[in-house]
Amino acid sequence: MLKEKTYSTAKGTIHYWTGEMNPELLTLVFLPGLSADHRLFEKQTEYFEGKYNVLTWDAPEHALSRPFDPDFTLMDKAEWLHDILEQENVRNHVLIGQSMGGYVSQCFLQKYPGEAAGFVSIDSAPLKKKYVTDMEIFLLKYTEPMYRAYPWEALKKTGTEGVAVTGYGRELMASFIAQYERDEYCRLAGHGFRMLAEAMEADLPYVIDCPAVLICGKEDHAGSAKNYNIRWAREEHLPLCMLEHAGHNANTDLPDTVNRIIEDFIRANHL
Repeated sequence: MLKEKTYSTAKGTIHYWTGEMNPELLTLVFLPGLSADHRLFEKQTEYFEGKYNVLTWDAPEHALSRPFDPDFTLMDKAEWLHDILEQENVRNHVLIGQSMGGYVSQCFLQKYPGEAAGFVSIDSAPLKKKYVTDMEIFLLKYTEPMYRAYPWEALKKTGTEGVAVTGYGRELMASFIAQYERDEYCRLAGHGFRMLAEAMEADLPYVIDCPAVLICGKEDHAGSAKNYNIRWAREEHLPLCMLEHAGHNANTDLPDTVNRIIEDFIRANHL
């Protein structure tokens, strides 16, 4: 059973969860995507708790980590994550980020080189500017008005059916969205994608200086995620696991498969 804890910032309080923390064990840090909360990884934390230390959070501005001043960046999130790891005396950890959680992971690797033992990307994409066009960055900045143009019921349907292919995955996503009123959800999405655009525009190296593996659902229809992952794997020489019958939240559609990939990755790299 995970224990809920908090970390206070000048912008608000971040809620996070850990199992029993054994300083001798590797820590798996699970970072949910935009609009999801810590429950996104419940099938992973249940499986790995006791084998490794586990830590996950409701990202700033999400779920229990509200209210939260939205004047922050992806690098700020990486810094707060680093502070939480220090608060828990974590020294040996693997970052496991789904979608936006993968972008936070890359900012962490940029800001704190040499600290992560590994990186697992689940339906995320590279932050390096060379992978995106100016038009894609422009559209990211205008996500909020695009979301507001949709009727609320249609937006909720897209937000659930568009990210998962299984009943479990869709029901879980629907429960995340149900925590928000329409205006708050649109603001959350708008801010998240603006942060992403700004991180790309920064044109930083975003070097992955540790062992890494990419996971992507073959039915991931979130933007150009599949194409990004194929190019990312090819150009950065990273292993890529493309999963049949999985969408953007691949770890909820195929939790056993994703758990096995993570475990094999840890063992293969002697982490």
